[in-house]
Amino acid sequence: MALTWYKSLETGVEWQDKQHKELFNRVNRLLCAMVEKKGNEEIADLLNFLDNYVVVHFDAENQAMNKLQFKDRASHIAEHADFKSKLADIKKAVEKGLDSALVIRIQKQVTDWLMEHIGKVDKVLGKFITESSQAAAKIA
Repeated sequence: MALTWYKSLETGVEWQDKQHKELFNRVNRLLCAMVEKKGNEEIADLLNFLDNYVVVHFDAENQAMNKLQFKDRASHIAEHADFKSKLADIKKAVEKGLDSALVIRIQKQVTDWLMEHIGKVDKVLGKFITESSQAAAKIA
């Protein structure tokens, strides 16, 4: 079952939504590979992508939060740290040996985090970024 990108997940911030959609695409590649019983091969690609993603995406959000003085910055960063910790645990588990149960667990953890984080936490940040940008434009 593929992850579906719903308009309701959009934050209204173009770069943020674009990065989120790419993350959905990557997770969907894993889900498709799992259906074809090739999840083990796709998991390495997903983990490599996630290694880069957490640096690029989380840094972009951190920069926006700092620049705009987002009041919930600490809790947002804590969620990012939690995801990085889960990613490190997943990578350790993969190093010990990959089986279908682990691939399913990885898929579930990443999917659950995505839906919860993007659907709630990033939506709040996106709204703040949009409103801050609009307010700055009115002043200029």
